[in-house]
Amino acid sequence: MRPRQFDLIAFDWDGTLFDSTAVIVRCIQAAVKDVGGAMPSQQAASYVIGMGLMQALAHAAPDVPPEKYPLLGERYRHHYGQSQNAISLFDGVLPMLAALKARHHWLTVATGKSRRGLDEALQAVELQGVFDGSRTADETAGKPSPLMLHELMREFGVDPERTLMVGDTTHDLQMARNAGCACVGVSYGAHEPEAFHALQPLHVAHSVSELRDWLSAHA
Repeated sequence: MRPRQFDLIAFDWDGTLFDSTAVIVRCIQAAVKDVGGAMPSQQAASYVIGMGLMQALAHAAPDVPPEKYPLLGERYRHHYGQSQNAISLFDGVLPMLAALKARHHWLTVATGKSRRGLDEALQAVELQGVFDGSRTADETAGKPSPLMLHELMREFGVDPERTLMVGDTTHDLQMARNAGCACVGVSYGAHEPEAFHALQPLHVAHSVSELRDWLSAHA
């Protein structure tokens, strides 16, 4: 068997493993409208995916005053809660993760979701036990701060050069660069892949099957 290049693989969640981008965009737009803000465009709402929730909402709704942020977050969670049961993993994610587990990679999640949101998602898609660790935006610094990856690397005793970050946004890839790690982008999530090239990903995958093939050959 080919030796591993990376011991630790960190995946973003929304838009990378979980087919949730369109729902998140609609929920951001609805929440901003609920509190009287100007509804952000699809592009503006997509851009903030991957950030911590309140950082993302504030960025997407610059005309909403800070005193309305708690209500803005509440309205987002309301809309997302009504929609999350309609969201599922991208086709091919489970076999890809199983193949990586068989090669004894540490598999982790580094996400802008809350701890509660991630745990609910993991339970909903029956992924308990697949991931060895995770970090969420409400328990450490949000992306593109490298702290999530620093904490995961420290937890598993893995050096940056043996760590790979996989994500669908420039926030994910910038976090990896800030942490001194390699990264791979996926083009089927929130951000347009043209923005990835300045961040020097090892590869940009255009489907889960292509991502699995690249990881099988190079990770």
